[in-house]
Amino acid sequence: MNLRWKGFLIDLDGTLYHGSQMVPGADELIGELNRQNIPFLFVTNNSSRTPSEVAESLRVMGIPALPEQVCTSAVGAARHLADKDPGARVAVVGEHGLLTALIEAGLVITEEHPDYVVQGIDRQFNYETLRKAAEWITGGAAYILTNPDLLLPGQNGLSPGAGTLSAAIQAATGIKPVTIGKPESILMLQAIERLGLTAAETAVIGDNMLTDIGAGKNAGCGTILTLTGVTTEQNLNHYKELTGHSPDEIFKDLYELISALQGKER
Repeated sequence: MNLRWKGFLIDLDGTLYHGSQMVPGADELIGELNRQNIPFLFVTNNSSRTPSEVAESLRVMGIPALPEQVCTSAVGAARHLADKDPGARVAVVGEHGLLTALIEAGLVITEEHPDYVVQGIDRQFNYETLRKAAEWITGGAAYILTNPDLLLPGQNGLSPGAGTLSAAIQAATGIKPVTIGKPESILMLQAIERLGLTAAETAVIGDNMLTDIGAGKNAGCGTILTLTGVTTEQNLNHYKELTGHSPDEIFKDLYELISALQGKER
């Protein structure tokens, strides 16, 4: 078979790796895209790391990657704000990847009368963090959320994600944030623009029906599901019913996807 898309937006966790372990075939998939000169970007909801750090972690696993090929929800949030309101005053609830992205985008970091509160994963989050975020937002600051993930997979199982922290802030303020990352379309549309393609010419590759495939659908892209992580053969129908949509293509592993890129029949 031949895949009809000209470029790809590729999820990371669950698609190319689990924790620090590469998914079998991930290195060969990226190698095949490079061999065929097919444009692609890595798109991650993780706001805690910089693109350079993400690329380095991929290379350590054996997956070819450059910082300029990485789109994070932190960079997406920073660009969204810098385009909308250059030099805006921003309070940060998050880690160094988010702080770095906002500073590099020319935004002013402050805890005094911010125009925006930008929140991502924050593993130092405590009652005082919640109190300050609620004070800023109820005081008139607009609320931006990098990504809505409730749980994050890690070496020791699942941990609360940015969406779980956001649930507390929303409960305290009654305000829903503007969300940048998957399954919303803002980060995806930025990445499509960086590829220089249209949404119809681009497909999202990912393992999660709720975030990856949902984001592809919301952005008007093609969607390719790999059964390498969250979505499996066993729960696929459940997720189809839950989300109300189906991927354009489904591959049981990355080797099947590589064969499709090479034009081979399954």
